[in-house]
Amino acid sequence: MKIPRHRALAILSKCVGNEIWSAGHCRDAGVPEVWFEELSDVFESGFQADSQTIYIGNDVTNQYHGVRDLDLAIQVARSMGLDVDRVTATALGRLAVVQAIKDAVMDGE
Repeated sequence: MKIPRHRALAILSKCVGNEIWSAGHCRDAGVPEVWFEELSDVFESGFQADSQTIYIGNDVTNQYHGVRDLDLAIQVARSMGLDVDRVTATALGRLAVVQAIKDAVMDGE
């Protein structure tokens, strides 16, 4: 599904790489409902490392239903015709993948 460039850029600008967006947050950000349905999942916290733990505000939660902003960034990039595999081939980690996508879009790839 292709969306207008300004809407795609607005969604991409809000992506960080380590967040899970709720249905409401996706709607507010203009994420197409079909993308939310395709990409959403129930995520479970892991408690061995803080980076595995899901927080809502300052509170820990065991499960959370939503869409990873990493997946949204990839979906936006693909909808814009970006070769995501090539652009992210050397990116190490989720934050780096999102930044590589943002850089490629801003560079006009």
